[in-house]
Amino acid sequence: MKITIGEKIKELRLQSGQKQDNLAAAVGVTAQAVSRWESGGSYPDLELIPSIANYFGVSIDELFGYQNDRDKKVEKIIQRVDAFHIKGRSDDEWVDECLSILREGLAEFPRNERLMITLADTLSEAGWRRYHEWLYYDADGYIQHDYDTHKKNPYWDESIKLCETLANMAHDHEIVTKAISILVLLYRNIGENQKAAAYADRMPELRKSREVLLAGAEDGKEEARYIGELLLEIADVFSEQIIYALMANKKHYESDLPIQKIKGVIALWKLICDDGNFGVYHGRLIELYLYLSRIEWERGYHDGAFCSLDKAFLHARALEILCDGNEHFYTAPLISFVKYKMEPCKGIARTLPDDWPFWCNPDYEQVEKEIKADPRWERWAKQCRDD
Repeated sequence: MKITIGEKIKELRLQSGQKQDNLAAAVGVTAQAVSRWESGGSYPDLELIPSIANYFGVSIDELFGYQNDRDKKVEKIIQRVDAFHIKGRSDDEWVDECLSILREGLAEFPRNERLMITLADTLSEAGWRRYHEWLYYDADGYIQHDYDTHKKNPYWDESIKLCETLANMAHDHEIVTKAISILVLLYRNIGENQKAAAYADRMPELRKSREVLLAGAEDGKEEARYIGELLLEIADVFSEQIIYALMANKKHYESDLPIQKIKGVIALWKLICDDGNFGVYHGRLIELYLYLSRIEWERGYHDGAFCSLDKAFLHARALEILCDGNEHFYTAPLISFVKYKMEPCKGIARTLPDDWPFWCNPDYEQVEKEIKADPRWERWAKQCRDD
């Protein structure tokens, strides 16, 4: 330890351009004492350690050379949780083990921001899986959240407390942003709409977002790449918000309007990815076609519903091919400099019958009974589940 901390003090001093006299004066010792620390002849008294760390703007762990070791351990803990692929699963069997892993990690590394935000995100997801989201439509047809039921969700309650701490105290900007994104949704769900809006208001407006600014920060091929990434991100967010706009009022489903809007969103994707290579966004097309089939069936377009199911299947197969762990480029003109990489994943098509209709509002119970009674459903489901 004597040698390690002395070498670290010397390294930090040289990096900051300070002399031994400067450090000595700052912590109240002689320059000779600093010289002995750096040469390994002695080491600082324990009560001086916080002052030395503060002088160089590092943590005590970093001063002792523990930072890299700690970061590696934290990364392994998060990787163990990531291995469960929580967001891609429909069950809740992972909840207890993942939470246990993260709580043990925080016991070893208290207030570690990465572990805290991972725990908060996992708790949020656990709340959806085990307590569900309870919604109803008011007399005017607008969607409302069951605040009283949601307030009894212990997972969300703990997630909110963690995110509050991180949103107001975390040093990592990305962690602050993630905490706020969780808080906005959960505060909305429990009826704390003013708090949700206040946190949302802390974020930059759309035209000042990272993606937009990056697109204006470069020239040449780099500019083309950033613009391509921006187009894809905007299309993805737009797709999701169109669905939410439709679901916001049940009366939208009294006509073919939802069918027209969803087909319009699909057309937007085809405008950008005009050669049929949707890359990672084959996944978004899967979701859109699954939901479209549900609406088409309800509106009496039964053949169209199964045509949409077949298209969802084709996009699933295309996505499975791209999930090979290799780097790929999009090939459409507007996004040809954008690259992506997806880890190997099999069985995407196999889960389609269980994922249908992906978005669950309005209530689809009657539609489900009817479409699954059609012989074509079983043929489609068998096609999905066959390797």
